[in-house]
Amino acid sequence: MKLICGVDEAGRGPLAGPVVAAAVILGKRVPVHLLKDSKKLTANRRTILDALIRKEAVGWAVAVVSNRRIDEINILQATLEAMHNAVSQLQRNHPITKALIDGDRAPILTCATETVVKGDDSIPEIMAASILAKVERDRIMVAYDEQWPMYRFAEHKGYPTKAHKEALKRYGPSPIHRLSFRY
Repeated sequence: MKLICGVDEAGRGPLAGPVVAAAVILGKRVPVHLLKDSKKLTANRRTILDALIRKEAVGWAVAVVSNRRIDEINILQATLEAMHNAVSQLQRNHPITKALIDGDRAPILTCATETVVKGDDSIPEIMAASILAKVERDRIMVAYDEQWPMYRFAEHKGYPTKAHKEALKRYGPSPIHRLSFRY
């Protein structure tokens, strides 16, 4: 039996927080007609679908790479590392035949890979991975908001909004800001 997983990330563009990747093997129990790119869903819809995917998918894994690691190796390499780690976790219990990767760069994996530009718009497995990665990253950023409320991470999730940039000017970077990014 061939097992294909979809892989996507969330958090390449923010000024703060981790990059998160997810890998998902869908199977027949996830209603693919409900899936979309996570950016095209409301936060509430993403949360509902995240729970459904985690419950009904054949398998899934999420991997997080910290802002410090991003600063050490750059955002592209950190993204590929997160993707590699997510697929590797999933492979522990599932003999993946192929990984469909959103974008034009693939991590080095022990299974076949195929990159799909805008795969989060067209491939259900990648759509599911985009949802898991986005919801996981958003949860992390909401938790960070409790530690550093002056940055309002729960509102913008670390992305470079006007309010976020103003907070950076006023308070300087927090321990979760990416120091290699320009503010």
